Amino acid sequence: MPRIIIISGSSGAGKSTALRLLEDEGYYCVDNLPPRLLTSFIDEVLESPFHDRFHGIVACIDARAFRMDLKDRQSALKALIEIPDHLIIFLDAQPHALLKRFNETRRRHPLADNDSSLTEAIAKEREYLEGIAAEADLLIDTTDLTPRSLRDTITTRIVEQRDGLSVMIESFAFKRGVPTDADFVFDARAIPNPYWHETLRPLSGQDTLVKQFLDNEERCGAFYERLREFISSVVTDFNQCDRSYMTIAIGCTGGQHRSVYLADKIHADLQKIFPHALIRHRDLKTAETP
Repeated sequence: MPRIIIISGSSGAGKSTALRLLEDEGYYCVDNLPPRLLTSFIDEVLESPFHDRFHGIVACIDARAFRMDLKDRQSALKALIEIPDHLIIFLDAQPHALLKRFNETRRRHPLADNDSSLTEAIAKEREYLEGIAAEADLLIDTTDLTPRSLRDTITTRIVEQRDGLSVMIESFAFKRGVPTDADFVFDARAIPNPYWHETLRPLSGQDTLVKQFLDNEERCGAFYERLREFISSVVTDFNQCDRSYMTIAIGCTGGQHRSVYLADKIHADLQKIFPHALIRHRDLKTAETP
């Protein structure tokens, strides 16, 4: 049976980009389908003699499908989560990013009307989507993603997903905000900061001199061992309970030295038990003075 993927999320967060990519990859896609019709739609596709040509079925469901009272929203959500072999992907972005995107494109928000502002429409949409966001298997925060970066994320985490748990290790800068799609967040700011050494300041945690500096720091070594032990055990536990996705974020002040160093080390260790574990350095290219 083809895999059933449900895409939802905030307007302007990239649902259309994800849907087009999956369609190009051979998935049977439909946009803005009411949840109560999804089961009939799936049956219709599966009854087709050509259904095995598709990698899976993708339905994009936006807030308009949940624009109802709480009881009916719960009923619609129940219909979704009872679908066998489903995968729910939720795309979101910070409100300031959504505001900017709508203002730049001059698109009309689907929940906007003459009685509410764009800010109020975005807030209302979040309320309608709370239930499906809580049930999502994979959250993707597109605040800092370009359309191409989003397509790469969809490709690596969904199209190319191997069997078992898909793990993403991500470094980030606290000064640019904590990743909202992370399942676990770790703070590396207690480790001595290479930034305060003039020769190391322009480098990153991927450069030899920075790695040597942190390798020689006792506090860094102790922190890493505790971190490695916890992540290895928790990833193994979640893999055994059939979870599909996990994102682990490690942050420091500027996202250039400590978090990058630790994320790379954790990723290398994790690949010994999860060969397809992924790595992303969210703020490495934009790291600045703390």
